[in-house]
Amino acid sequence: MLDQIHLLAAVTVLGVLEQAYFFLQVIYARRMFGISPPKTSGPPEFQRIFRAQVNSSEYFPIFLALLWQAGLFFHQGLAATLGLIYLYARYCYFVGYRASSSDRLLPIYMSSGVLWILIVSSSLGILHFFLSRYVGLNVFQILRV
Repeated sequence: MLDQIHLLAAVTVLGVLEQAYFFLQVIYARRMFGISPPKTSGPPEFQRIFRAQVNSSEYFPIFLALLWQAGLFFHQGLAATLGLIYLYARYCYFVGYRASSSDRLLPIYMSSGVLWILIVSSSLGILHFFLSRYVGLNVFQILRV
């Protein structure tokens, strides 16, 4: 069974490490700008770093759920590849947002596009599972003919 999920697990660990990196960047920014918790306001430079981290954290559970669903029900390799692209886009988003709020736009569109592809592949995989399990219809076998 592990050979069916090892790529998903690796991307998940990378995603957790990326989140930890974003958290650390906020801690460093708090120290640099002298902003103690629970304050979340300060100079624009701090606010951009803080918002980039919070925005990335908000989407992380959605990403993980879609990554695993697409990997288990559709194709592990495709899901893992899309996961790596998503993590790269999120890193570019963070770096871009830290520099300027307008520099975050292209990476956010790219990461959103990846999420939509994961939604479609998850949905198709789950639909195929239900059709083959409960209706006896194997869509992939029909399409090959």
